[in-house]
Amino acid sequence: MSDWSFETRAIHSGFNRDAKTGATSVPIYQTAAFGFESAEELADVFQGRKFGHVYSRISNPTVSALELRFADLEGGLGAVAVASGMAALTAVIQTLASSGDRIVASRSLFGGTIHLLDEVLSEMGIGVDWVEATDLSAFSAAIRPETRGILVEIIGNPKLDVVDVRGLAAIANAAHVPLIVDNTMTTPYLCQIRELGAHIGVNCMGKFLTGNGNAIGGIVVDLGTFDWKQCRSKRIAEWSRKAGKMAFLTVMRKYVTVNTGACLSPFNAYLFLMGLEALAVRMERHVQNATALATHLAGHVSVAHVSYPALPGSGFEDLVKTQFGGSGGALVTIRLGSKDKAYAFLNALTLVTIAANLGDARTLAIHPASTIYRDFPEAEQNAAGVYADTVRVSVGLESIKDLIADFDQALQHAFLGENNA
Repeated sequence: MSDWSFETRAIHSGFNRDAKTGATSVPIYQTAAFGFESAEELADVFQGRKFGHVYSRISNPTVSALELRFADLEGGLGAVAVASGMAALTAVIQTLASSGDRIVASRSLFGGTIHLLDEVLSEMGIGVDWVEATDLSAFSAAIRPETRGILVEIIGNPKLDVVDVRGLAAIANAAHVPLIVDNTMTTPYLCQIRELGAHIGVNCMGKFLTGNGNAIGGIVVDLGTFDWKQCRSKRIAEWSRKAGKMAFLTVMRKYVTVNTGACLSPFNAYLFLMGLEALAVRMERHVQNATALATHLAGHVSVAHVSYPALPGSGFEDLVKTQFGGSGGALVTIRLGSKDKAYAFLNALTLVTIAANLGDARTLAIHPASTIYRDFPEAEQNAAGVYADTVRVSVGLESIKDLIADFDQALQHAFLGENNA
């Protein structure tokens, strides 16, 4: 399978066909438990002498097929699929860090991730050192003896700043801490983070990977680029003597995801498997539409500012070219001058859906300052690229002609109302 292209592996890796029935789609094993022929056989599975699925909180054949396929697409050693993207991030940090430890994190993280770090994991004694996503020297300076990992989003949401993964990987390697890259915004199709030196990949599967907003899930991949014997986490370093290169994934599954119950539904795993089959085709269209829409809005008289990483003048053109092959992703943000204009614009949209999601086949828009970032002080909102007049747009798969027409009429409505007033 290693000789196959991405598009082929997205359809075929991890599962060939069902041996008993010949079914070409992965069966949905919608069951809580699995039966055994004898007490001795079940005991052997529990004690690790034999492989078997016991209980779907621990493992499930449908979920395992998803893990195999996605690990292959990321070029990793293996994967652990969980109930949501937030559960995936939580599992990574709880695997690496415990009370008294710290994480170095980008300020450009999604609002929910910031809440997780500041309000949940901090209560468990895990501290965070916040740095600007594009300042490599700040990452290096923030690393302490207690640091257990570096966490970034490959494209900030909604700031849309792009991190230098190669540069951060060099810093992480020198400090013997893993670089964790949330690759949700680009997916493995647009960016192979393993080739850039990242150590752990995280994806929220309910976004672009499924493609239609019909399921929630997350996945963590060990990219096979970190020597876990050198890990600052004592438990992982100890397990590396037993499990070798699989130490991180073993600790995550054995101690964190199984015991916290963050299991993925087999039915959702099936939906993600189906979504992956068309990921490459969909991402091409997402990027094509986003580039066209951002370019159009950048020249619109009513739009004060457009953020899109691939736009000329964004400051990220070189990284977009070297890391994503020139693709800027599917998220665009615009500033319209005031909150009232942003609201008027959103309320005038007819094709675009106002919703708190992204990565859907549908184009979605939201006012982040009054929703996702409503509890953040203004200074912290601004640091995340959120202003009172900001609208975040997740560009979907509709006709670009129809999208541009909807944006144009909504902008006209928003500013016409102001002029009439």
